[in-house]
Amino acid sequence: MANVIAVLVLAVLVGSASAYIVKAKKSGVKCIGCPAGGSCPGSARLPKKKLDGPVTGHYTLRIPGMHCQNCVNSVTRGINSIDGASAKVSLRKKSAEVSCDRDIDKADLIRAVESAGFEVESIS
Repeated sequence: MANVIAVLVLAVLVGSASAYIVKAKKSGVKCIGCPAGGSCPGSARLPKKKLDGPVTGHYTLRIPGMHCQNCVNSVTRGINSIDGASAKVSLRKKSAEVSCDRDIDKADLIRAVESAGFEVESIS
């Protein structure tokens, strides 16, 4: 009898979760896992960081864990906190294009992304 009750409880939980996901997708929520319910309060675009000198280097970072504009803003702020680096982060491409006006160590870029809560899959 206990097994039947456990199966029924699990069925109700799975059914509720499925209904929530379907309803959220129908209402246009882009990021179901977003803590803000897909309407991130920090979804406004950040201003582009201006570099002090001419661009001397360029990196592309693959960051597959981003799910919403809030994720993009966190990664952008993390990379832009590095002196001499300016990031343009794309949610669609799951990547960051970083321009540098001085030598920036790849490890510093990776650390900035990790401090924002994400992993860098590759850097080139």
